[in-house]
Amino acid sequence: MFQYLSDNFTRLLTLTLGHLLLSLVALVISVLIGVSIGAYVGHLHKYSFLAINLGNVLRALPTLALIAVMIALIGFGFVNITIALVVLALPLILTNAYTAVAGVDRGMVEAARGMGMTDSQILFRVELPNAIPLIMTGVRTAWVYTVATAYLAIFAGYATRPGQIGTLGDIIGNPSGESTPGILVAAAFAIVLAFVGAGLLSLAERAVTPAGIKLARSAAMAPA
Repeated sequence: MFQYLSDNFTRLLTLTLGHLLLSLVALVISVLIGVSIGAYVGHLHKYSFLAINLGNVLRALPTLALIAVMIALIGFGFVNITIALVVLALPLILTNAYTAVAGVDRGMVEAARGMGMTDSQILFRVELPNAIPLIMTGVRTAWVYTVATAYLAIFAGYATRPGQIGTLGDIIGNPSGESTPGILVAAAFAIVLAFVGAGLLSLAERAVTPAGIKLARSAAMAPA
């Protein structure tokens, strides 16, 4: 394994970068869609079936089968695997965003409304700040799932070739053309990428969570 790592380090770094970019694109799209829909539905306290049922339907779709369907509809390439990864990550973010916003203390919301805040102000100044921890939990989990599944890019036709960086799937998804040490090293790179990304997202959560909410959480976790 160490010999393979030494001989192919540059290639591994390049494929890891491609893996990272693909995962980031899919995650950002999932966050934009999932948080927007989930937070809005949670704020309204209506149409909960939309968030729950849509999440359940998307979870039931096998990623490889979706890739095959996308090949028939749009062909091979980056867009194909990105759609598949968005479908994988979206349910986690959508469900968590809905649950987080819908679960914000109603007394706090009514107090804000009594102060004259509009619905949009309540959503962005009260509900979303309080919902950040649970939303970010969904984002972190979605990131790990996305990185762990992005190797399927090779089956969607997104591999190293002119104009395409490829992903670690070039190695992991090609057991007949790659050695066992190569597959193990590439898998290790993917695992490290998943955990490093989750750690950075945890730091981002701490940075964007309001200080008052941090203090409230610390007080709730402190021993009596």
